[in-house]
Amino acid sequence: MKKLFTIIVISGLTLTIFAQTPLKLSYQAVIRNSSGGLVTNHAVGMRISILRGSTTGLIVYRETYSPVPQTNANGLVTVEIGSGTPSIGTFSEINWVAGPYYLQTETDPTGGTSYTITGTSQLVSVPYALFSRTSDQLD
Repeated sequence: MKKLFTIIVISGLTLTIFAQTPLKLSYQAVIRNSSGGLVTNHAVGMRISILRGSTTGLIVYRETYSPVPQTNANGLVTVEIGSGTPSIGTFSEINWVAGPYYLQTETDPTGGTSYTITGTSQLVSVPYALFSRTSDQLD
C-alpha cells in the first residue's frame, strides 16, 4: 500500500511540474544592415523591450543577451524573450491584463551595443499561457 501511495504522489508531482507555464516568448527576426543587406552568420547585439500602452509607452521590461545571438545563413536570429539579462523590470511580473503591450526590437549588426530601433509592433495576441497563469492566481 505504501508503494502504491508513493507512486501516486510522485506521479502527481511529475504532472504538476510538466504543467508549469514557461516564462519565455520565442522571437525570430531577419537582421539587415544599414544598406538593407542581410547580416548572415554573424553575432548581432540585441535589446528587447516590452512597452505598455503604445509604441512610445512605459518600458515595463527590457533585456539584452549574452552570449550575443548569431544569425544563420539566411540572416535569421532566434531568441527567447525572458531568458536574457534584464535591465528594467522582471519578465515574470508583467501584468499582461494591463495591456496593450508592444515589443520593441533594437539591434547592432556589428555585435556591439550601439543599438538602433529596428521595429516596434503590438503584441496582438496575449501570450495565452502567461495570461492564464495570471487568471489562475485570481481564483
